[in-house]
Order: sequence, then C-alpha cells, then structure tokens
Amino acid sequence: MSPSWRKPAGVLLILTFIVVWCVGIVSASAMIGTWPWWLQLPFYLIAGIVWILPLKPLLLWMETGRWR
Repeated sequence: MSPSWRKPAGVLLILTFIVVWCVGIVSASAMIGTWPWWLQLPFYLIAGIVWILPLKPLLLWMETGRWR
C-alpha cells in the first residue's frame, strides 16, 4: 500500500488555516484591546475554540478521501 498524499497536504492546509486564523485575530486585537475585559474574555474564548470546527471535514478527507 502506497502512502497517501492527502495526509501531508492536509497537514499543510491545517497549518495554513491556523496561521491565517491567528493573523486575523491578532489584526483585530488592536480594536478588541479597547473593549472592557468582560467583553474581551468571551471573544477570545470563542475565537480560541471556533477554529477547531472546520477541521473535522478536513481530517475526514485526510483519512478517507471523502468530505462528508
């Protein structure tokens, strides 16, 4: 059985997604930093968790070759 190209491609896509997500959050941090702490807290908690959701279909594709 030959190794699948999907796993290295998937890892690169995951790393790219994480970098883009971090750049987006850091870019918004100047504006978000002016908010009171009680508004910043839920924003950063949600932003820290939400990025995981799009990875499920990508991980499935890496394993099976199907999106759903």
